[in-house]
Amino acid sequence: MNALEINGLGKIYGNGNRALGDVSLTVPKGSFYALLGPNGAGKSSLINILADTVRPSSGKVTLLGHDLFSERNWCKRRLGVVPQEIAFDPFFTPREILRVTAGLFGCKTNEAWLEELLDRLELTDHAGKRARQLSGGMRRRLLVAQALVHRPQLVILDEPTAGVDVELRRRLWDFMRELNAAGTTILLTTHYLDEAEELCGHVAIIDRGQLLTAQPMQTLMHDIASSTLYLKYDKPVLLTKEDGDVLSAFEPTVCDEGVCLKLSREENGGSSFHLAYQAGVARFGIPIDAAVRSEDLEDVFLRLTRRQESEVGDKP
Repeated sequence: MNALEINGLGKIYGNGNRALGDVSLTVPKGSFYALLGPNGAGKSSLINILADTVRPSSGKVTLLGHDLFSERNWCKRRLGVVPQEIAFDPFFTPREILRVTAGLFGCKTNEAWLEELLDRLELTDHAGKRARQLSGGMRRRLLVAQALVHRPQLVILDEPTAGVDVELRRRLWDFMRELNAAGTTILLTTHYLDEAEELCGHVAIIDRGQLLTAQPMQTLMHDIASSTLYLKYDKPVLLTKEDGDVLSAFEPTVCDEGVCLKLSREENGGSSFHLAYQAGVARFGIPIDAAVRSEDLEDVFLRLTRRQESEVGDKP
């Protein structure tokens, strides 16, 4: 059984703005899944639909095999959402907020779990303060605790580490890894793409309401990410037309007082490297340094979304 199945989901707002267009996506049970996209891509509309704060214009969503829209109560008890917006009663304490939240989900408060959440999210020392007295980072961590208090099977983290310092962010991710290892499915949206690449085993990228790709992270990086051989010289390299023709298989470019030669993905680190190196030496001489540079998730993300923007711009 998949944790989440989204089929043909669309959303058109009253002003005619199409936020989502026929999005289909499957989130495997027990996965740590990244949902990425630039601002205005449709991520918030998708998450708000899953959180039942926005109604879709079309499509179907199932959570753990149950229809999200016709079985709302069942699904809500198994879903936790960490929203971007911080909204607490300013006069309630963190403990009170968590107890009230558990009650709203129809759950008896598990005091041991509540205290563990406060401890793991480093809120124990502030659990008696009013919410209005908490810093922005503390409120953000309280949102995470609030989403977990009823022990959901699927957790949606919408920019959970915004405003959280680096050390606390690391400890938060350690906690999320433990929950995921114990079977909790996590759907993450973040602008920290290095974190997404490190944490997530699956990734989906959307832009302009359209799904660009959805696949295991390792497959994405193998099939789409490219590598280049960088040859550095003690003086600037000038590429001539003849250089470009001879090295056309490696798509040569000038970069950082040297030349970059693209390696074929099928042979990264193998014969492609040696062929590119030998071809570069034959044209420019022996370099003073050589290194292979591989694209990371941010490079792939920018390339895919820019390509989408270019394709949209080319349409009449």
